[in-house]
Amino acid sequence: MIAVLTSKVGGYLLAGIAAILLAWWAYSHVYDTGYSAAKTHYAAVIAQMKADAETAKADEIERQDTVNDAAKASEVRRIAAMQAANEQLQSKIEELEREADEDPDAAKPVLGAASVRRVNSIR
Repeated sequence: MIAVLTSKVGGYLLAGIAAILLAWWAYSHVYDTGYSAAKTHYAAVIAQMKADAETAKADEIERQDTVNDAAKASEVRRIAAMQAANEQLQSKIEELEREADEDPDAAKPVLGAASVRRVNSIR
């Protein structure tokens, strides 16, 4: 066996095996280095995407809060206007009831001019 290794063919065989092992080691080293570099790169990309998503989430929450606050303020103004209109209507009803109570023709079965004016003012 040693005679084969010391011969010319054995030397070529050993050189070929050594070359194959060296090529395999080089390929593995380059592959592992590339994998590590890609892993580091994409870990940074993923971290940036997560940070961007958090920023977008915070911006959307802030936008929704702003829109909701504006809607609430608009609703408060609308409610205040409705309450003012309701108070005005209530005072008008009270005034018409007072006028109806003071109307000398209130006991008659027909409507007088003052009664017609009060009915028309409601329309």
